[in-house]
Amino acid sequence: MDYFFMFVGAIILILALMLFMKFKKMQQKPIPQKNDLRTQKDENGRIDFVRCPLCSTPLAKNEDMFSRIYRPMTTADQRMTVHGCPHCYPRPEPGVKRTCPVCGKEVPLDGELIARLFNRTEGKKHVLVTGCSECYRGSPHGRW
Repeated sequence: MDYFFMFVGAIILILALMLFMKFKKMQQKPIPQKNDLRTQKDENGRIDFVRCPLCSTPLAKNEDMFSRIYRPMTTADQRMTVHGCPHCYPRPEPGVKRTCPVCGKEVPLDGELIARLFNRTEGKKHVLVTGCSECYRGSPHGRW
């Protein structure tokens, strides 16, 4: 009978170890390689990495920004709020700092960037960041 309990205990220990290893593997995010990062051309025609406007982290091809575009959808100029990327929203990774590109203040977790989205006729879109929720707090212009 003692061998039976030792066998069951060993099986439980092995299963717990396997579960722990699987959970640990799921928590580790793969580091994107240089060729997996999203690129774009800048004003001078040089190729540059697409970066999050809040934390300046280069984005991989499968990573998207968390943002909200407000109506009306048919106009060429729309209001937009940017909450961040997977590296800084909803919880920033260790060492990642959310900073406004306009005022340089730290943007809190419940804060966002306020931007304007321009829909160009050739199908391209352009985003102009006008500030953050900290810039607009107490501003006579309100939130737009």
